[in-house]
Amino acid sequence: MNQTAVEFLYEALWEAGKDIFMWQIILQQAKEMEKEQIKEAYKYGACDLEIQYSPVGEINSEKYYNENYEKQ
Repeated sequence: MNQTAVEFLYEALWEAGKDIFMWQIILQQAKEMEKEQIKEAYKYGACDLEIQYSPVGEINSEKYYNENYEKQ
């Protein structure tokens, strides 16, 4: 089973101690993991298998993420 971004964040912060610089790096890593997980879920939710494994699926998943999760 793959590790979720939340699981990664929890474990990494637990091991990092109270170092705010490391926390910022870990947070950015977790955000990137979350983004990739959301994009993959979007692609796997596509009804058309051709879209899941094509550049169109990657483009659409990036667009979906940006429209729904990027700060505006």
